Amino acid sequence: MASHAPAPPLSFLPSPPVDGFHVGPLFVHFYGLMYVIGIALAIYITRRRWRAAGGNPALVADVATWAVPAGIIGGRVYFDITTPDQIPQVWYGALAVWSGGLGIWGGVAFGAAAGIWRVRRTGASAGEFGNAVAPALLVAQAVGRIGNYFNQELFGKPSGLPWALEISRPHRVSSGLPAQYLADRTFQPTFLYELIWDLALAAVLVWLGHHRKIRPWGLFALYIAGYSAFRILEESLRIDTSEHFLGLRLNFYVAIAGTLAGLAWFWAIQRRAARAEPADGPGAGGGEESPDAGAEAADDAGKVPEPDKAADGTGAKAGAEPDRDRNDTTVQSSPGAE
Repeated sequence: MASHAPAPPLSFLPSPPVDGFHVGPLFVHFYGLMYVIGIALAIYITRRRWRAAGGNPALVADVATWAVPAGIIGGRVYFDITTPDQIPQVWYGALAVWSGGLGIWGGVAFGAAAGIWRVRRTGASAGEFGNAVAPALLVAQAVGRIGNYFNQELFGKPSGLPWALEISRPHRVSSGLPAQYLADRTFQPTFLYELIWDLALAAVLVWLGHHRKIRPWGLFALYIAGYSAFRILEESLRIDTSEHFLGLRLNFYVAIAGTLAGLAWFWAIQRRAARAEPADGPGAGGGEESPDAGAEAADDAGKVPEPDKAADGTGAKAGAEPDRDRNDTTVQSSPGAE
């Protein structure tokens, strides 16, 4: 009995016809172009947020000069380690970032290390800078996910949803799909889900920064936790090639670890700040008085002064004598007095 490929749904996202364009002899990949646009947006957003926090916006360009290359290197190293089957079979394959393949975990780790080094060299607060850059990183990642569309990668299980993504057969084969999925044409666009999540999480972090007292590194910790939490769902949907451990994708475990680590980090930051608040808060520097100080002031106001010399007879006579002499002198010198 002949097998037939499943019919595509009536509505779906078509696969892109091209993955780049020529500028003279140079071929520009949409994947790389999206990353350039994302990085530019991240720098712009971070400059505005860092200036609003009282920092020097020129520091952002210095940090980006070092953190961006470090992030690309870290992202590629992580990709090569966790998905060796997807490395192009050419001598430069391990370095071919233009063909896709940047692991966000390695990119964040290497980029953050370089960024912290540059910020601390200037004496600025790395934690405050981390809070400024966290939403910007999510915007950059969202734009970068558009590049995944043109590369026809980062998709999930077969789907008949109206927004399912069509993947061409060459890309189905190169993605290392299991044989049972090669006949399917449309799949879950997990890159699109992540794009939406990244932008929503960025908005939440901005709102929290404006309406809640978040300590240094707090927003960055929530960025790690929030992004990792979504990756747990995403890794459960993806079926492309990946290293597995105990039957689950390796990145599934990394996402769980990132979620727990980010939440624990945020809790520790906020808890440590709450404990230090009485010593570092407004009351210590002459701002709001503590409840104990107010009670002591109220007690002092209600106390009757202790008797002293000013209240006994001797004190009264001594204080009254000059007044009597002054009155006598006044009476004697008045012209109309009898």
